[in-house]
Amino acid sequence: MTRKPKSKVRLSRPARPPAEVSPQAEAGSYFDVRPAALPPRLDGLRALTKPGVRGFPGVDDAQALLAQTMRRDRVRGDVLDLAAGGGLLGSLPGVTLRAVEGAAPALAALREAGIDAHPAVPGDNLREQWPERPRTVALVLAGDRGNAYALAQVAWAHACTPPGGTLYLAGDRDKGYDRYVRAAGNAFGSGETIARDGGMRVARMVRRPGPTPAFPDPEGYELEGLRVVGLPGVFSAARPDKATVLLLEALGDVQFTGQRVLDLGCGTGLIGAWAARRGGAVTLVDGDLQSVRSAQATLAANGLPGEVLHSDVDAALGERTFDVVLTNPPFHVGRGVVLDVAREFIAAAGRRLVPGGTLYLVANEPLPYEAAMGTLGPVRELRREGGFKVLAVTRAG
Repeated sequence: MTRKPKSKVRLSRPARPPAEVSPQAEAGSYFDVRPAALPPRLDGLRALTKPGVRGFPGVDDAQALLAQTMRRDRVRGDVLDLAAGGGLLGSLPGVTLRAVEGAAPALAALREAGIDAHPAVPGDNLREQWPERPRTVALVLAGDRGNAYALAQVAWAHACTPPGGTLYLAGDRDKGYDRYVRAAGNAFGSGETIARDGGMRVARMVRRPGPTPAFPDPEGYELEGLRVVGLPGVFSAARPDKATVLLLEALGDVQFTGQRVLDLGCGTGLIGAWAARRGGAVTLVDGDLQSVRSAQATLAANGLPGEVLHSDVDAALGERTFDVVLTNPPFHVGRGVVLDVAREFIAAAGRRLVPGGTLYLVANEPLPYEAAMGTLGPVRELRREGGFKVLAVTRAG
């Protein structure tokens, strides 16, 4: 694929002046937004990123090929990007980006770039945001989030593309790309793969009139008398995660009456609902908007009170402090193993726990969290089983 000459780059909105440094940013580099490292073939383009954004410290490989392909096709005008990441497509010459994201870290990067991003997940109606649908839609498939989520993305892309409009669909051959492109082709009526780079692929499709495919139904299960609602793409949507079950077993019959409890990285909301059932005043946070919706549904299904926030770690918590923090921290962002987010979870616990408050954490045995937890106090190992460990630390007074 030949490289095009350099073009003048512009974002879809003028860049905003630098924001004041937040207390979280002062605490470390996790919240710092920075330029993404781009491959030479994207010379002249730009994107911002931070820990927690797919592809950090660069951009997602499929998104890189997507931008390269759309530049080759000389795409211009309004482009609806349903997985905007750090705004790479907004730097294509002549493009005005309509950015959509469900990840709080990516939304932070987009805001820093001056891009007015809309938080949304597959199935959300974007007509109120953009009454006239852009003629060009772009989507990076998140095949690593499972079959149901990727099919929900395909259905969403179809609903968002007007008849006669064009969809650019990017993904990873090893994460189901061929299967999802076939599903998209059945709905759109025409299209083909037009770019390849290693395992990455990009298809271009033109939508014919016709009904949008059905969205996958939520999954779920019951555990310890709790009904868990798992939306497509949410971690452990269909069955309880072994590590989470080990954490709950290690805590046994502990009660949280009168205590403020934070479920950090709540996913389906199982841990937070479990703590609420035991009397805790619970706050649940997750950086993934789909997980926030899932946790809200889990609390509602069990008639339990609780606050659920869409938050990049603890950025949305204001001045809240807690007596207990419970977490099964993520160590994957997209296709990569990234420990930045989990380490920031531990740092956030240090910021949020009152003196004498306790952090309970479950993790895979090899993950080296003890040193970071040790800055709060002596670390205790409560359980080790099946390749997982449950750790606890009480914040010194």
